[in-house]
Amino acid sequence: MSKRVLVVGGGVIGLSVAWFCACKGHNVTVIERSAPERDGCSFANAGMIVPSHFIPLASPGVVQTGLRWMWNPESPFHVKPRLDAELLDWGWKLYRAATPEHVARAAPVLRDLHLASRTLFEEWVALWGNEFDLVERGLLTLCRTEHGLEEEAKTAAYARHLGMPAEVLTPTEAAQLEPGVHMTIAGAIYYRLDGHLTPGRLMAALRRELERAGADVRHGIDVRGWRAGKARVEAVETSDGLLEADEFVLCAGIWSKVLARKLGLDLPMQAGKGYSLTLDDSLIRPRLCALLSEARVAVTPMGNDVRFGGTMELMGIDESINPIRIRGIVNSVAKYYPEMTPSRFDHAIIRSGLRPCSPDGLPYLGRFERFANLSTASGHAMLGISLAPISGKIIAELISGEPASCSIDALGPDRYA
Repeated sequence: MSKRVLVVGGGVIGLSVAWFCACKGHNVTVIERSAPERDGCSFANAGMIVPSHFIPLASPGVVQTGLRWMWNPESPFHVKPRLDAELLDWGWKLYRAATPEHVARAAPVLRDLHLASRTLFEEWVALWGNEFDLVERGLLTLCRTEHGLEEEAKTAAYARHLGMPAEVLTPTEAAQLEPGVHMTIAGAIYYRLDGHLTPGRLMAALRRELERAGADVRHGIDVRGWRAGKARVEAVETSDGLLEADEFVLCAGIWSKVLARKLGLDLPMQAGKGYSLTLDDSLIRPRLCALLSEARVAVTPMGNDVRFGGTMELMGIDESINPIRIRGIVNSVAKYYPEMTPSRFDHAIIRSGLRPCSPDGLPYLGRFERFANLSTASGHAMLGISLAPISGKIIAELISGEPASCSIDALGPDRYA
């Protein structure tokens, strides 16, 4: 039975939800607060498809590492000191979740979601052509130190335990995969199931295919409130008037928690601000995407460009660009790629985005218990691009009364209610 589906949020998650709903015959409307051409997570990210990212943000040692880093202005992590009850509550929940037991439960869930999403990306290529530059050559995690390599080797062993290939490489072996790139490293991990794409081109393809499917995508629309009964949402109040639907899906990234609160719902999240620097004249032209392990910097070839991304700033909902954090990324890159001196970044295109981070490092995916026709796909943190297709497919399946393609028992949006 066809339903009227209203998707709140036009980022990569929202457009993926809309496309899969449209494919199932539903009448879909997407509303997005920003203009079609904009920055933000869906455009500024590193464009990585990463089955290798099966360890959730909440893992042993993350709190201690964060506390050590936050006093260094150029480190990969920073928290703006402030008395904020919401931040303190989120931090306590993160601390409680950062256990080996949580990782053991979460890793197979994230693995299955990533691998299912990877297959869906391949299906999109078959349907639309490779307009978003999907490259499936794998990912290199580059380590400058022997200690860093030892730690990453443990993650690689865990990946193999979960049935995914992961190889520990010497510097010579890593150079064979990137013959044209000079790297100063102690070794690397090669994850052959990973890949990358160009985020802006993916967003353009999704918008076009939604239009072809008859979906209505509206930009520049603010959500001001909701109309709801005891068990169902009836409409959303917007700057464009009252919009009614049979099903509502909340996919507004970090703003999802604000909109959920208007319905008396709790979606604990913090905005993890990240930055990207895109160069069209980079001295390095890698074939594979890479993670600079100790620096927590991502490196992605995108057509003729190369994008460098990193940092996690917990600053609240603040999209400003801090030059000190940019300097930290730039200085880190030269330690791995000696040809990439800081002056090479003088003309980089700099963007920022607010990653919606849940305290346990897992996305919120599924229906709310309180309202029978309200779902969410939010809280993907740094995994938004990688998990967008499977998130969209699962929400479309739930709306259509079908079983979910992957287990979402651990991902319920009410888990902190």
